[in-house]
Amino acid sequence: MIPKYRIRCVEGNEIVENITRLSCTHDHNSLLRTEYCSRKLHLAPHKGVYRYLAWLPVTAPLLPSGGPVTFTNDELSRELGLSNLVLSFSGYFPEIGADLTTGSFKELEASPTMQRLKELGSMIPVIASAGNTGRAFAGLSARCRRPVVIVIPEKAIPRLWTTEPAGDIFLVAVKGDYSDAIAVSNTLAAVPGCVPEGGARNVARRDGMGTVVLDAAVTTGRIPDHYFQAVGSGTGAIAAWEASLRLIRDGNYGRTLPRLHLAQNKPFIPIVSAWAAKRREILPATDMPDPAGTIAQVMSDVLTNRNPPYSIRGGLFDALQATNGQMYGVSNTAGTTAMRLVRDTVGIDLDPAAAVATASLVQAVEKDIIGPDDHILLNLTGGGYERIREDFALHPVSPSATIIPGEPQEELVKILREWIAHHG
Repeated sequence: MIPKYRIRCVEGNEIVENITRLSCTHDHNSLLRTEYCSRKLHLAPHKGVYRYLAWLPVTAPLLPSGGPVTFTNDELSRELGLSNLVLSFSGYFPEIGADLTTGSFKELEASPTMQRLKELGSMIPVIASAGNTGRAFAGLSARCRRPVVIVIPEKAIPRLWTTEPAGDIFLVAVKGDYSDAIAVSNTLAAVPGCVPEGGARNVARRDGMGTVVLDAAVTTGRIPDHYFQAVGSGTGAIAAWEASLRLIRDGNYGRTLPRLHLAQNKPFIPIVSAWAAKRREILPATDMPDPAGTIAQVMSDVLTNRNPPYSIRGGLFDALQATNGQMYGVSNTAGTTAMRLVRDTVGIDLDPAAAVATASLVQAVEKDIIGPDDHILLNLTGGGYERIREDFALHPVSPSATIIPGEPQEELVKILREWIAHHG
């Protein structure tokens, strides 16, 4: 049997034989990247994200799935003075065929991740999340009846709900922020039967999110000139870069990488600060001197990763450098204005992160960073929550445990072991 793909280390260029690894064999400061045997993007007879099965590191769909929807809107294009604006929406808006019932593009990464783990041995993934990623994995767990462990900040509990009853979710709430949730998840991932989901190091996660660019290219027939997205970790932007590299290798969609235009929510903008200085390293004292205070002020706390995959080889710094990328700091006021703009023109209630991305596009137009006839892809990474609540009964996910960062976690580990005995 000829394998569908192989895994290569970005920095050392070596092939990694153990495809379950999350880092290179000899260099842990480098991402891995999938290389698919098929140079051409052959569309599969599936809907949604699995239409692009040829460039996903799985052999079959997890279950029937939605995906990104590429469309245009004349009213928004006129409002911005852009003749070739294309929108990608990953959320719930039945009028355009968008049917991600978790309301977030995180579902694009969760589905191939869970399917890949199933194919590699059915380990239980441990996910740290500020809310949206956790909800995506929770939603898929409810639909396919597969166990997951999710760790979130306590304030994100209201974001954890499913549209089907869920019985296989071990949810831990942390009295802290996203970084505290990551620290706890690292402890739980070491429990036998569990495995770290991997975050940006997870090739299935990145390739799933890369389907946003694939869908846009298939729909429009070309790679866009510019790509806009709001970022916390920047994993979706890395995925867009990698998908564009594959499309260039295909040869049917163009030969030029899109310029990445990425936004963060003021006043928490460490990537904006580091990139302005063209530094590979984020310096905490310089780029986020008061993380707790600034995180508390943003409208979109899912964009507040203190340890993004920025400096790692193959990570966000390299993606920005390769594409002559641009970073934007977006205020809450600008984000709120952009949210109203999309509601008034397109009719979608946006996730705050998608509103921040839209505000960065408005900035680029006002500052003449992009031309009126340039081909632009705006990634609206979530929304449609109002319609979800109208069309579905929501089932809140209750924490199995609530903990304080820094406290001993032996009791939490014991509870998880007992849970695994029943669900693993």
